[in-house]
Amino acid sequence: MSDFESHGSKDGFSMKLWRGERMCLLGFDVTDPEPDFVGFAIECKNPTSSRFVPLRNRLAFSYDTSVETAVNGARRFESRHAPFQKFRWIHFPKDPQPGLYTYRGTKMHMPQDGRVLPGTSLELQVSLDPITYSNFLDVGFTRNFASSQAYAERFKNRTDVIPRLADEGLGFTKLTGDIYDWLGFEAFDLIFEFLKEAAEDPAIELDVFAFDLNEPDIVALLEKMGPRLRVIIDDSKVKKKGILSGHGAAHSAESMAAERLKLSAGADHVRRTHFSSLQHHKVFIAKRSGVPFKVLTGSTNFSFRGLYIQANNVLVFRSQDVAALFGKVFDLAFRKPSTFKRSEFSADWFPLEGNPAEGIPPVRLCFSPHRGSDVSLIPVRDAIDGAESSVLYSVAFLSQIKSGPTKAALDRLINRPLFSYGISNTRGKLRVQKPDGSTGLVDFAYLADKSPQPFRAEWSGGSGINVHHKFVVTDFNLPTAKVFTGSSNLAPGGEEGNGDHLIMIQDRKVAIGFAIEALRIFDHLHFRTRMKEAANVRSEARKVEKLTLRKPTAISGAEAWFERYYEPDSQRERDRLLFSR
Repeated sequence: MSDFESHGSKDGFSMKLWRGERMCLLGFDVTDPEPDFVGFAIECKNPTSSRFVPLRNRLAFSYDTSVETAVNGARRFESRHAPFQKFRWIHFPKDPQPGLYTYRGTKMHMPQDGRVLPGTSLELQVSLDPITYSNFLDVGFTRNFASSQAYAERFKNRTDVIPRLADEGLGFTKLTGDIYDWLGFEAFDLIFEFLKEAAEDPAIELDVFAFDLNEPDIVALLEKMGPRLRVIIDDSKVKKKGILSGHGAAHSAESMAAERLKLSAGADHVRRTHFSSLQHHKVFIAKRSGVPFKVLTGSTNFSFRGLYIQANNVLVFRSQDVAALFGKVFDLAFRKPSTFKRSEFSADWFPLEGNPAEGIPPVRLCFSPHRGSDVSLIPVRDAIDGAESSVLYSVAFLSQIKSGPTKAALDRLINRPLFSYGISNTRGKLRVQKPDGSTGLVDFAYLADKSPQPFRAEWSGGSGINVHHKFVVTDFNLPTAKVFTGSSNLAPGGEEGNGDHLIMIQDRKVAIGFAIEALRIFDHLHFRTRMKEAANVRSEARKVEKLTLRKPTAISGAEAWFERYYEPDSQRERDRLLFSR
């Protein structure tokens, strides 16, 4: 057992635990499933507990009353009685703790109608320590659950959690309670811990790249830095029908934030630029005595949507080498952004060898704008084309990328016989079906007002995009695992016009975390697509069938729930095998 995965097998039953960022993926396999096999029960024991707690299902085999009465959308049914009919499951422990979590997975059987019995069980342990690599790297994700059953249950689909318009953000009164912490998840903690440490330590200076900037608590903490702050804020503009908008408009939140920071930090400490198109970095660089020692980066904008609505990531490097590179890029951009494309920092990748034995994986960084986008995008293409087991990705504006190395590689991917999933905020004309008929790509969708029970109607999250990640993970389960992430949209135009960056990390622990995040979002969106389809089925009998667990064929007369996972060379078979071994 490593500190991020654990595997066991017994009597043809296999189970594997994979550490994610504040979550755990459980993968199962059954070599030869019995006809009465009806799924898996999952129980969890946290590091400070002496007892197992069963995970719960929203669905059951049958109900004593009508579906609408018996099932209210909550996870009411213990998986020991209502097993999960999936070969993998992602568990979110409440307040993850350091130490070992113990999971018990049990095959469940239904020899007679109404009688569910346990079969073979396995117990495995894995560390879910929230810190990825102590003293080097911590990765965090936003929750992206404003459109979810969890948000509907916990916060009653409140729509007043964010301002109606982005430019109203700095004057918006935030709600009390834990709603923002919950929505922002680990990304929220990493951002505010970074800023609070800088604001409270008079020896720390802070350099900031900002694109969207309308989160009032973030701006308030930047004001506390006083003259210890330097900031570069995007000033791109859009003019439609004679009306000027965008970050460079006088009424924008970014322009208002810039004026406030000129007062607190000094006018000579605030710069506005859009390079050739956008200043698209989202970066904090912490320094002591002028020497960078820590950097926060990723896809998360410092805004209401970025933190509380969208799917996003944050990376904090506690590394002088990584921070120094970002520091030099900031200095160049602060002095004269128009010359950056001609500088050495735009011409190639910067490799940092790391020391895996000490928990420091190899990292490479690439900064744009470039004279040509092949500099940054060819390595991404080569990793996708060279993948041997899997590719998982989330690219926010994929539907807008018309050409280039990344787009070409992802187009080829959907026809290749390996496991792949993709997520984009908008599907557009992208191909979504793999050759075996399974879905290979999903876009954002939510349950409408007429969603069937037990799934309550969900809030859409307001206007604007909901999936904002930019990452590609290749071969997460192999020693050659790679993650590409950062602020880059992986598009040729952006690489040649935007102030942006790409990070490549070659490390299985980090790759597994991003792979689980991709699965989480894909399943979240794919489930909603299927439920919207279910809502369009007019036959009440078919609705009820879709909202109950499947009984064995001998009892139901229908296909067993697991049969499609054993179709040779199918996406479902690859799914079953990949995550259980």
